[in-house]
Amino acid sequence: MDSTPETLLALARGGTRLSDEQLRTLAAHTAPQALFDCARALTVAGHGRLVGHSRKVFIPVTRLCRNVCGYCTFAASPKAVPAPFLSPEEVLEIARAGAAAGCREALFTLGEKPELRYGAAREALEAQGYASTVAYVAALAERVFRETGLLPHINAGNLDAAEFSLLRPHAVSMGIMLETTAERLGMRGQPHWNCPDKRPEARLATLDAAGEAGVAMTSGLLIGIGETPSERVDALLALRATHERHGHIQEVIVQNFRAKARTRMAAAPEPTVAEHAWTIAMARIVFGPSMSIQAPPNLRTGELPALIGAGVNDWGGISPVTIDHVNPEAAWPELERLDAETRRCDRLLVERLALTPAFANQAARWTAGDVLRAVLRSTDANGWVREDDWLAGAAMSPTASIRGLAGSASQAQPSAEVAAILNRARDGQTLDEGSIARLFLARDNDFAAIVHAADTMRSALVGDAVTYVRNCNINYTNICKHRCGFCAFAKSRSASSLRGPAYRLDADSVVERAQEAWARGAREVCMQGGIHPHYDGNTYLELTHAVKSALPGMHIHAFSPLEILHGARSLHLSVDAYLGRLREAGLGSLPGTAAEILDDEVRALICVDKLDTAEWLDVMRVAHHSGIRTTATIMFGHVDTPVHWARHLLHLRALQAETGGFTEFVPLPFVHMESPLWHKGHARSGPSLREAVLMHAVPRLVFGTLLPNIQTSWVKMGREGAALCLRAGANDLGGTLMYESITRAAGGANGQLMNDDDLRSIATAAGRPLRRRTTIYRFADDEAAVGSTNRAADVATAI
Repeated sequence: MDSTPETLLALARGGTRLSDEQLRTLAAHTAPQALFDCARALTVAGHGRLVGHSRKVFIPVTRLCRNVCGYCTFAASPKAVPAPFLSPEEVLEIARAGAAAGCREALFTLGEKPELRYGAAREALEAQGYASTVAYVAALAERVFRETGLLPHINAGNLDAAEFSLLRPHAVSMGIMLETTAERLGMRGQPHWNCPDKRPEARLATLDAAGEAGVAMTSGLLIGIGETPSERVDALLALRATHERHGHIQEVIVQNFRAKARTRMAAAPEPTVAEHAWTIAMARIVFGPSMSIQAPPNLRTGELPALIGAGVNDWGGISPVTIDHVNPEAAWPELERLDAETRRCDRLLVERLALTPAFANQAARWTAGDVLRAVLRSTDANGWVREDDWLAGAAMSPTASIRGLAGSASQAQPSAEVAAILNRARDGQTLDEGSIARLFLARDNDFAAIVHAADTMRSALVGDAVTYVRNCNINYTNICKHRCGFCAFAKSRSASSLRGPAYRLDADSVVERAQEAWARGAREVCMQGGIHPHYDGNTYLELTHAVKSALPGMHIHAFSPLEILHGARSLHLSVDAYLGRLREAGLGSLPGTAAEILDDEVRALICVDKLDTAEWLDVMRVAHHSGIRTTATIMFGHVDTPVHWARHLLHLRALQAETGGFTEFVPLPFVHMESPLWHKGHARSGPSLREAVLMHAVPRLVFGTLLPNIQTSWVKMGREGAALCLRAGANDLGGTLMYESITRAAGGANGQLMNDDDLRSIATAAGRPLRRRTTIYRFADDEAAVGSTNRAADVATAI
């Protein structure tokens, strides 16, 4: 194989894993600028324009250490400190100050195993009843998390399996700097002389033990302490090897040595920014696009563009409360200034937890119990800290901080990557999974540009009218044999808690409600319910026939694909034959519920005993081919990610291109408050407001002319949230509902009934007129002039 630098760089950019020898060749023979260009491209591919940081407090549990590093001013002797260890009260005082300042991370930093060197340390631990420093730190971490909610990140040095087991329940992540693999730096006269814990094999053994214990680890290099460039590459390769064995290194720090007075290395030269950038670029190329590469910004004041340009995507922990106790001469940058400097590099500063976003998205692998619960409740679908307090279904007013919905969206200049995706969408091209997922990452100008593009496409396809239907929802039973983890509506036959007892409505009761709704102006009834163990296909036929006989003019929009499949199988009929019977009984159309997320990876977590993706799509395909129109939904914001959303949308787009049978797409944000999955600590708290708005804008761009109607759910989004979505690609407000109970059961507080004037006020808030429609998107007779049609229905019919 050709091993020229140009070939190797091309392979790296294309995602090929380079061997150790290829990487050494690249490091030795490639011009720095070529490395920077490759690293920058890899960084954008893996992280986009986002640069992370964690708001933290720095808790120096003890400055006593058995090592004597030649560059360190953190370590001190017992005579130089007031006490061998901070007391629990001192630790909690720091933590509480951090929590009050909006911090989310408690960084526990300490000297390594001081009890092995100092009697004072042993005595202090014994006095408090602890056998080791690690045991004391575990107790402190547990208390800090329990009393302040800060997530502990613990840097306790070399640890064995038993020590990891002791710490893991109380830490969201841990860290140990490898620093170097150059054994010679531990010889007499070198920085690590008389530092038994800095032996490379000991550090690497700790990293392997962490991997075996399932601990998310931060590690990295300290450059400029006497190592050569090739030795830096050796250290990066050693880190890669342990990560490839365990997949547990969440970020790699490339930290520059700073000379400090009163140390053996006080006169040693510091590495230049060019050396620093070169090492960062090599770290990026060694680990590829997905790894988080960090450099501390307080150690390179005024030189951040070089670090960004070399492949950094994270600034690490920044404290508004405590100093950097390891580098006390280097103050943390103020977050406002860091944000401005990051923007000048064409990047956006975004807050994360101590667990990096990629690892937060797999939090169940690295954490458990209340720590896992806290991670999920703090993060969005990409693993970043939720940027707003808005919650779906909670009757909360949206914040005004989302740029792009305040009138400036049309002037927003997106990144080149997002601009290219938007151009493809405008041209009607099918967007690929990666491009769709990228749109869901959007913030700031990218977000604004997506919203504007979606709203512009909405106007071109369906005009300005905001449509709605007068309808009622009748949930005829909440007794269900399935156990979907997200569902607070379904009950066992004897259930009497969580939003009321189990119930079932007979056909007469359903008809009575439908007649009441008709008298109040409803012309559509939506009937859905749990899969009652005693129901079969005849039950659904009976309900349909009863309503249609009593109200011939009522459109019956009923039964999810799950109910259809259950009905067909219980009568030993094909789906096509069973749908034919329902249609004869009076069925008009099917709701697109039970879709949740059309990806079996997610369904295995939230609805394992429900119909799978292929079955849902097959029912809809058969319905469409038999002439029955349906809606399509997505229920999002729980355990799913933008990749899952992209797959869902592509499934729907492909089926719509085949059949043209979907009338509308309805995003349903996860309402978490009474969800069993959420109460067990296994789900996020629904989507953020930004994500919910994007779930209306992005599908508009994905579907284009194929599916012109995007509905926003006022039950989930609330009045103001629905108005926002009408300015982000949505054109429909759904129905008046009357008897809605599923969202209420989940804890929703936005009501179950809106009249025409209520819906008109939402449309007016978005600057648009309101028009009443039928289920299949024709303007209702008393809403349109003779000969007038709904443009949305015309587009759908023409497909």
